[in-house]
Amino acid sequence: MCGIVGILGQHEVAPILVDALKRLEYRGYDSAGIATLQNGSLDRRRAVGKLVELSDLLVHNPLAGKIGIGHTRWATHGEPNEKNAHPHKCGPVAVVHNGIVENFRELREELAERGLTPESDTDTETVAMLIAAYLDDGLSPVDAAKKAIERLHGAFALAIIFDGEDDLMIAARQGSPLAIGYGSDEMYIGSDAIALAPMTNKLSYLEEGDFAVLTRSSVSIWDKTGTQVQRDIRTLRGDNNRYDKDGFQHFMEKEIHEQPNVISEAIDHYLTSDNQPCLPVGELEFNKIDRLTMVACGTAYYACFTAKYWFERLAGIPVDVDVASEFRYREPPITKGTVALFVSQSGETADTLAALRYCAGKADQILSVTNVAESSIARESDLALPIYAGVEIGVASTKAFTCQLAVLLALALKAAQQRGTLSQEELLEITRDFRNLPMVLNAALDQKDKFEKVSRKLAEARDILFLGRGVMYPLAHEGALKLKEVSYIHAEAYASGELKHGPIALVDAKVPVVVMAPKDGLFDKTISNVQEVMARKGKIVLLSDAQGLTEAGPEIWRSVEMPKTHEVLNPILYSIPAQLLAYYTAIAKGTDVDQPRNLAKSVTVE
Repeated sequence: MCGIVGILGQHEVAPILVDALKRLEYRGYDSAGIATLQNGSLDRRRAVGKLVELSDLLVHNPLAGKIGIGHTRWATHGEPNEKNAHPHKCGPVAVVHNGIVENFRELREELAERGLTPESDTDTETVAMLIAAYLDDGLSPVDAAKKAIERLHGAFALAIIFDGEDDLMIAARQGSPLAIGYGSDEMYIGSDAIALAPMTNKLSYLEEGDFAVLTRSSVSIWDKTGTQVQRDIRTLRGDNNRYDKDGFQHFMEKEIHEQPNVISEAIDHYLTSDNQPCLPVGELEFNKIDRLTMVACGTAYYACFTAKYWFERLAGIPVDVDVASEFRYREPPITKGTVALFVSQSGETADTLAALRYCAGKADQILSVTNVAESSIARESDLALPIYAGVEIGVASTKAFTCQLAVLLALALKAAQQRGTLSQEELLEITRDFRNLPMVLNAALDQKDKFEKVSRKLAEARDILFLGRGVMYPLAHEGALKLKEVSYIHAEAYASGELKHGPIALVDAKVPVVVMAPKDGLFDKTISNVQEVMARKGKIVLLSDAQGLTEAGPEIWRSVEMPKTHEVLNPILYSIPAQLLAYYTAIAKGTDVDQPRNLAKSVTVE
């Protein structure tokens, strides 16, 4: 969601703030702005649209100052326009905010009695107004900020600066992530490490309810009980080049092509040298698990949905899979012997984090699968399993999804080994092919020209259906989601066997139907559904291996041959065509691939 940067520096901060905000573009945004302290007085610049608009504004109307805050806004309250863009200012205080202040209307009514009226439609401006009101009451900047923040309900990450205070910045966190960076007589605030990478690799992460006071030489932090605390400062490995496109047109394209390498790294951590499943951290006793509850959002939910097939089929463990935003409000009973597993790329997904907190103390154990070891979800889990995907910039998840699948499959194989549901021969048959999967993924990527050709045809459609059966059914959902995200074409996914129970009414000569059907035990059933589509003039795009394409016959409208691997691994392999079809269709339509409209990379508000 929204990106936050704050700098207490030794140099002019405006260009540094803009550069840091560029590194947060992946989070998704519709406006941007910065505020600095010039000669002791706050001033700001805000612009709607991409950061280039803000950069142009600063060329013609520059901002001086060595302390400042910056923000990229993803609209929640109020449409994207300049008055709603951050930073928000009221008198002597300027604020940037990620999150939602749920009681802002109530606070506004109170402030109206003081004669304070908002200029914007946002909840954030209320925070600046409230602090300004307490400053008028005679409180110090620190005490005014602390008193105001204590009255906020909802989720927030805040950075605050004040007139006349050129060595003071306030930071606070409740529900939305915020990191503090440590420099040489400089301090920084950022939504995540990416924003701060060029400036420092020494970071600490605020915890839930923390309130921090920063100067250029010190950081003082109080926890939610008001107790002064220390947060661990970690030195992070940094490689600025990892945020470059490395010659690719888009980050999404780059990250699709990175998958063989990152999955290879994940496999190296989750398989021993003799191809036995293992865990890189901690231990799990799968024999004591009666039920596994898996919770996630978006693409991570489809990773869980896929893993349900693996855990049930390979390890014999009953699995419930839930969308986090439904799970947290349904408040399902958690029975003895249940382990809860949460999957989130960022580890900060608001609904998933809330679901985790609901399960804490009820489930026997809390597991998480994340890409950020210092995230809230990872820190609040009993066991946090990393996916080793590296930084993912494209809003539409690609390599994080397949790394999630790889880790979840490794877990399922470990469970099967412990529970004795697979023989050693069966286990090794899968793990040997698992070890060789990166090579197979490279073979799939070699077909990209064919996917580009098919995608030019798909770009002409208004509606597209995806079909899959068995373990390929969740992947059909992921394929439809990916296409919707980046091309804006309406797409739906169905279990192949459900086609005749209603969705076949949608089929005509204008509706392409993408079928993911490797030659496995369910292939013949799926081809029967393909025949039903073709009988109604539907256009089939078949993704299958050589044997499958031969058996499907010559009437198929379009097809791409996939390499062969163990059928358990097919969801990871067939993620490649799902992603490439979405990517090249979006290219054909001319959409913003890396930053699709209305979407944010990390959904840290409800």
